[in-house]
Amino acid sequence: MSEEAPPEPRPPVGTTASDSAPTDTAPSTEASSKDASHPFDEERDGPVSESDALRSLTSDAGHDAAERSEARRASAIADLIAARLNADASGTRIGTLALFNETVSFGGGFHTGGARGAAATRRAGAAVALDRAELTEHTELFVQPEGYDTALDDLCEKALLVLTGPPGSGRAATAVNLLSEATALSGTQDGGCHRLLDPSALTESGWEPPAKNCGYVAEVDEGPGGALDFGVRQLASVAAALRAAGCRLVLTGGHDLALATTSASGNETFAHHELAPPDPLMILERRVLGHAPEPDARPRLHALLEADNAIGALREQPAARHAVRLASVITAEGDLTAAVAALRDPSDQVRSWFQQHRAPEAVAFALAAAVLEESSYLTVAEAAMKLHTALTPPEPAPPDVRFADRLGHEQQWIRLDSAGSGPLGSGGPPRVRFRGALLSQAVLLHAWSTLDGRREAFLEWLRRLLGHRDLEVRARASVAAGVLAWADHHYAVHRFLTAWAGSTSWSQRQAAATALGVAGSRPESAEAVWELLDEWARGGSTAYQRRLAGTAANAVGGILGRTAPGRAVDVLRGALDRGDDWGTLPSVAWGGVHLIHQGQAATLLNAYLDWSAPKDLSPMVVKTLSAFVFAVSHPYERPSAETEAAGVAGVPLLLSSLPEHGEQVAELWERALARRPVQDSALPALREWIDTYAPLCPDGLDRIAALLADVASRPGKHRERLLWWLDKWAADRDRPSANAARLRRRI
Repeated sequence: MSEEAPPEPRPPVGTTASDSAPTDTAPSTEASSKDASHPFDEERDGPVSESDALRSLTSDAGHDAAERSEARRASAIADLIAARLNADASGTRIGTLALFNETVSFGGGFHTGGARGAAATRRAGAAVALDRAELTEHTELFVQPEGYDTALDDLCEKALLVLTGPPGSGRAATAVNLLSEATALSGTQDGGCHRLLDPSALTESGWEPPAKNCGYVAEVDEGPGGALDFGVRQLASVAAALRAAGCRLVLTGGHDLALATTSASGNETFAHHELAPPDPLMILERRVLGHAPEPDARPRLHALLEADNAIGALREQPAARHAVRLASVITAEGDLTAAVAALRDPSDQVRSWFQQHRAPEAVAFALAAAVLEESSYLTVAEAAMKLHTALTPPEPAPPDVRFADRLGHEQQWIRLDSAGSGPLGSGGPPRVRFRGALLSQAVLLHAWSTLDGRREAFLEWLRRLLGHRDLEVRARASVAAGVLAWADHHYAVHRFLTAWAGSTSWSQRQAAATALGVAGSRPESAEAVWELLDEWARGGSTAYQRRLAGTAANAVGGILGRTAPGRAVDVLRGALDRGDDWGTLPSVAWGGVHLIHQGQAATLLNAYLDWSAPKDLSPMVVKTLSAFVFAVSHPYERPSAETEAAGVAGVPLLLSSLPEHGEQVAELWERALARRPVQDSALPALREWIDTYAPLCPDGLDRIAALLADVASRPGKHRERLLWWLDKWAADRDRPSANAARLRRRI
């Protein structure tokens, strides 16, 4: 490559042709607005000129700064989800096959009736006696919940006890134990305990117990159609009938029953007790060890539970029945590891939950939590209300929906975690989290694959989240879109991903890039994602095709590029090598910056050396060196993901990492400084290294001195050129550079 003579004096460093170019702004529909205010018109079909593209790289990039910030946040969230999937201790996989495994039984689910007491099974007669085996099952190793003695006193005094609590709180077992003890305390010998087969009979006028001197338990079903209209006056009448017949009744149910029995006056004639969630570990210990275990039995049991991650599984699913289930495996010397893996499989939980909960408010909150997990409660609730509106007919007034009131009953797989315990939430707003690491993804996949009538509304709601003011909401919605692509990659690409990737909305293009990164993080879909990105990168020169190529370049700067850097640079080359069309240069330059920040500088720099090897003024050489100058001009932001490269915040990573990659960086600096037009941006970038970034970086000036000494020692006029510019910067009237003078002496 022929060299230029030492350059003639130019305008002061820091003033380039791009300095007069305003910042890039959103496209306008007015033709008159598409002038010098845009480096190039991204909506114009046909090739973009070299001068326009280079000007776009050196202009004030306020829009690009926002792009970089959001891309990094979205990438960090995508990394978190991928880490959860890869590190899940149970080894559970979720996906189409797992979600639609027809061998899974729906028995139980979130229903908490006794082992033989399925309320949906109606037999002839008004009540059936509980046999000795069922009584023993409930009472022999029972763990009394908090407030049990008070509830027993209330039952003995008032004859009717309404016992409410979330599914899994042990309502049925507690009811049977209360009745057994109340019967024993009353001295009644001939009655026994019975189950009312049809609780709706209690709402009929003039109801009387089927038999005198008996104890009864009745359970109000959970789920659609299960809530019965129990008026307070009617229950007062039931209580009177019970007392007259020498009977007692424990009526169990959930949130709706609790509201019905506490929302009006007149309930002083019967008692109401709310069950707190039980301690599943205590239940398991009692089932395995009994009432009087040996001194060393408990430590041995805990060691077993820790080894098989059973304690973690019970934290995720704390319902009493799960503790009983694991206890039975242990006492039978069964395969505890397999039982824990089955318990932690999110597919069963998700399928059972959707089987029971079809109301729009429940579905809306579950989906909002799945998309926005880790966000604050108010953020999730607001998004859930918007989805609820889309799933329901218009109402004359806003509905009185209170998600938090029903979380413990309808959404037991979700918890609200407070960031602190200060007064009035001063420690931070509560965050919405699923109890299991894989639940949010399983919820999304199940809803997307099965709720056919609601899929369109769900997708439109998700797309609207991409325009949310909160960057975190936009990023999480993008990640959720990638999870949806797992269900059917082909459908997702043609239904929404391609439309987003080619959209004129930058937020939708960024969402498509993030979604593809998440979709490609799974081995079974990775190849299809790479083929799609290659296709987009090598497209034509229409504005739409350029946007697709830009999205591809953005996508490979994230998790995809970190896991397969060689394929990432292939995509970047396909997007960049378009002859006289320079329109993809900004996107490729940003993709290169993100790859460097992902710790893949070596692969990218070697590619830049290869692409610029001719050392001429061909479009590919100038584009490549311009992308390199762009990379050395952008300071490093400390990452939120631990997997990214380490560097000095506020300093370009290619400077703070020296002497690592020193040979490649020196060669690329040599080529960039050798001739115009790249020289016009390379010189200001070099001065920024010398005056701005060197003081911020430990041994920064020494690193630059070693680099420039390497460049100056190469054949040609590199030394002469460097000395000329260092002299000029040192003597600059407006900005004299002491660091330039020091470097001049050292070189």
